[in-house]
Amino acid sequence: MTAYLIADVEIRDAETFGKYQQAVGEVIASHGGRYLVRGGESQVLEGDWRPARLVVLEFPDLEHANAFWQSEDYAKIIDWRRDATVSKVVLVEGFTPPS
Repeated sequence: MTAYLIADVEIRDAETFGKYQQAVGEVIASHGGRYLVRGGESQVLEGDWRPARLVVLEFPDLEHANAFWQSEDYAKIIDWRRDATVSKVVLVEGFTPPS
């Protein structure tokens, strides 16, 4: 079942985050992932959540998403994001309606 990694990212160091952005796409793709949302305008419709920069990644399943998150390639660059941003990240399994 499809899985989604959702991140709310507040960029504090654009230069370091730029290095992360240049490297992370290839790592995501190598684990079967793809961007569905990468920043862009957002509108709060209800509640008090004010995401800074919303990112949504789609993976074939939780195993692929976890393999990305725990991979050696991602470990090499994750500190760039952590050092350059304040982030909230969740992984959620998709929904398949009953037949």
